[in-house]
Amino acid sequence: MTYRGSQTLGSCVETAPAKSEIGPERAMTDDIFDNTYSEKEGPKPPRIIVWRNVILMFLLHGGALYGLWLLPSTMFTTMAWAIVCFLLSALGVTAGAHRLWSHRSYKATLPLRIFLAVVNSMAFQNDIFEWARDHRVHHKYSETDADPHNALRGFFFSHIGWLLLRKHPDVIEKGRKLDLTDLTSDKVVMFQRRHYKTSILVMCFVLPTMIPCYFWGETFLNSFYISILRYTLVLNASWLVNSAAHMYGNRPYDTNINPRENWFVALGAVGEGFHNYHHTFPFDYATSEFGVRYNLTTCFINLMCFLGLASDCKTVSKDIIMARKLRTGEGIHRSG
Repeated sequence: MTYRGSQTLGSCVETAPAKSEIGPERAMTDDIFDNTYSEKEGPKPPRIIVWRNVILMFLLHGGALYGLWLLPSTMFTTMAWAIVCFLLSALGVTAGAHRLWSHRSYKATLPLRIFLAVVNSMAFQNDIFEWARDHRVHHKYSETDADPHNALRGFFFSHIGWLLLRKHPDVIEKGRKLDLTDLTSDKVVMFQRRHYKTSILVMCFVLPTMIPCYFWGETFLNSFYISILRYTLVLNASWLVNSAAHMYGNRPYDTNINPRENWFVALGAVGEGFHNYHHTFPFDYATSEFGVRYNLTTCFINLMCFLGLASDCKTVSKDIIMARKLRTGEGIHRSG
């Protein structure tokens, strides 16, 4: 597969063919929707509640509310530090687990991969291997029983409910059939997976809490609960991509799929709300045709390219985007 070179950022950005033109020679195909899948006939399997997760999520969100109550007594530097941690952990998901490891939409050097794995642990959303596997299943079987957070099951399920129930058997079955050798051969991914519990303890809770206490004398109570608030906000910003961005917004690229363009989600999830575009062109490193606009993750990847830490970013030509809009997009984008 050859890509036509783009003039943006030198060798960083390449132009890829439209999703429908991707042939079997493409190395990463696990994000291409499988329209041959059909849900099993008969009654649905019973919904099994994971009570441990229910209790933990209840406690987490209760702690976040207490963190909100403590904000007036929290130092400005502590709140600024929480914002920095929010952005770092969000990039660990968006630039790391999502655009790099799930979709292979660009290449990253070892130092950048290590950095992204570290801040991904700060996000505490399962290790990179599991996150990427489930996300590829989500794209391949979107809005079916094999989709981990099938939005057709309602807002609550796609937002948080899918974490409170046992996975549908089809999710597990299809996940096992994916080719994940690119992940298992990545030493950074597998190192994080082996040491995930330690890494999340240190990166998500210990360091974010102790740095304000040690360096500028914040109280432990304030620092800890502001960290809980930050972590909860990152989770919900990410979950909104699964829920709100699959239900609310327009579909300028493909009306045959459920994901939508949601600018509110794009702002909260640092660029991941352009979801109709992303599911139409999942291999595009920017997940949007608008470049860096409202897309902090794309800004970050572009900076990494400028610094020589990232390369081979894949994108889509304007001609192909417009042709797709005219062919499958909403009527407001059609000519005449």
